[in-house]
Amino acid sequence: MLSVLRVHLPSDIPIVGCELTPYVLVRRSDKSVITEDVPESAPLDGHFLRYKWYRIQSDRKVAICSVHPSEQATLQCLGCVKAKLPNTKSYHCSPKCFSDAWQHHRVLHERAASSVNENGNEEEEIFGRFNSTGSGVINTSLTGTQGNPSLANGATALYPVAVTQRGGETWFEVGRSKTYTPTADDIGHVLKFECVVVDAESKVSVGHSSTLHTARVIPAPSPTPRQLISISGVDMPGHLDVDGRLSSAGTFTVLSYNILADSYATNDLYSYCPSWALSWTYRRQNLLREIVGYRADIVCLQEVQSDHFEEFFAPELDKHGYQALYKRKTAEVFNGNINLNDGCATFFRRDRFSHVKKYEVEFNKAAQSLTDAVVPSTQRKTALGRLIKDNIALIMVLEAKFSNQGVDNPGKRQLVCVANTHVNVQQDLKDVKLWQVHTLLKGLEKIAASADIPMLVCGDINSTPTTAPHALLAMGKVDQMHPDLAVDPFGILRPITKLTHQLPLVSAYSSFARPGVGLGLEQHRRRMDPTTNEPKFTNYTRDFTGTHDYIFYSADSLTVESLLELLDEDSLRKDTALPSPEWSSDHIALLAEFRCKPRTRR
Repeated sequence: MLSVLRVHLPSDIPIVGCELTPYVLVRRSDKSVITEDVPESAPLDGHFLRYKWYRIQSDRKVAICSVHPSEQATLQCLGCVKAKLPNTKSYHCSPKCFSDAWQHHRVLHERAASSVNENGNEEEEIFGRFNSTGSGVINTSLTGTQGNPSLANGATALYPVAVTQRGGETWFEVGRSKTYTPTADDIGHVLKFECVVVDAESKVSVGHSSTLHTARVIPAPSPTPRQLISISGVDMPGHLDVDGRLSSAGTFTVLSYNILADSYATNDLYSYCPSWALSWTYRRQNLLREIVGYRADIVCLQEVQSDHFEEFFAPELDKHGYQALYKRKTAEVFNGNINLNDGCATFFRRDRFSHVKKYEVEFNKAAQSLTDAVVPSTQRKTALGRLIKDNIALIMVLEAKFSNQGVDNPGKRQLVCVANTHVNVQQDLKDVKLWQVHTLLKGLEKIAASADIPMLVCGDINSTPTTAPHALLAMGKVDQMHPDLAVDPFGILRPITKLTHQLPLVSAYSSFARPGVGLGLEQHRRRMDPTTNEPKFTNYTRDFTGTHDYIFYSADSLTVESLLELLDEDSLRKDTALPSPEWSSDHIALLAEFRCKPRTRR
């Protein structure tokens, strides 16, 4: 027969909307040990496993601190109550907690006072559409089945079943499957998981049940919403739900975001982030909520693991109307599970664009061709060892389905070329970074030469605005005295005069810093570096603060209408960095709204 040796959870802290999957260790009659599920439909050794989840309730529901979600709240902000903000935003565990968080917290009050929409529904205007429980959990953070807890957490919709236990506790049965997704009703309560071996013929349980208890369920922390800011100085309305405005105005939005692959999100690297907030089950839901909330027409993601693309992002974003394309990094260097290898994923809304063509750039292949052409045979193996780093780029050509006002040739197709890339991270390989960017740009030049088409270059360039890769992108060339050019052991950058391109690329976020644009953008300009006209940071960790992420566009065919506001250090907790419970990547998302310029007849 079967016997359960052990049950445990990867994290003891359950979060609303994040699936709990216990680890169950089972011994078979032949003494072998397995971790696979043994359902009633496929018994093993004449037995199967039966699961139940309970919510343990006392007479008093416990409020959770909005800043430190593992702590019980002891006070509530009356300003939040008066402003009709969600209760979960108003709780704090101590006066010091409230005082430390005030600079960030008061922004909620200010936006509540200034963001009342025409119907007077300020709560929805600021925080999005909430479920009917009033818990402050945004519906877009949920998976497709989660809206029906009884169906999502077991096939039998007979819950709750009350079981009174010793000490005045009441257990409500909330699930009958191995996994369970906490709901808003569970906030502040402890969950109990029960696993028992059952005889397949008699359906009678055998032996003792194995159980575990969680910590109290906490609401999913949510950051202060980021607004879309017109570079004319007029804030875009609401919470980016601007589909009607975009469609009628003939503009489109592009999001670029390095989401931090789970394989890199280790406790050693990000020890300052609570383990529950670093877990993939939490981060994937928080990332999905954020990405969907931006409602971008084109979404360029980097560091997307192969298995996460196939099993999560592609199907989940499909529900929101997105078509997906993916390019995994090559695997000459990577020697782990190929499904854990990451890559670039590009999504576009089917109602806004259609797919025309896809190009895949594998820098490893380009490295082989380069070394064969310019590196002496005695040095090729060493040169390839330096150049082959598995990085890639995904390029696709899309056709717009919306009209572009003011176009002289209304019958002509409006195409857009979008490049999504992630350049090598190693800071000592300055020659490799520059060569990868140059290789990508030469490929884009060929596409531009074949068609009259606007260009967008999105991604994590892993280079700050003072480096040669940024100079090549933004200026079309690299100064021959640039210090980065001193690192070129195999002469792959020679002659330096070849380091040029003819694409009229401009960084979208430099629009914030343009003189004479927008009279009310001072606070946003303060988040820009005046010496580089780029954000002060797009990557914010304990070890590094700086800009690695960009959206470049061809200025002869596109104009920037608005930009997603940048984060500043005050909006991040003073005692932490990224990732955090609120923001689930160590990078921040960039988003720009573009309009195609009218094209003249030729």
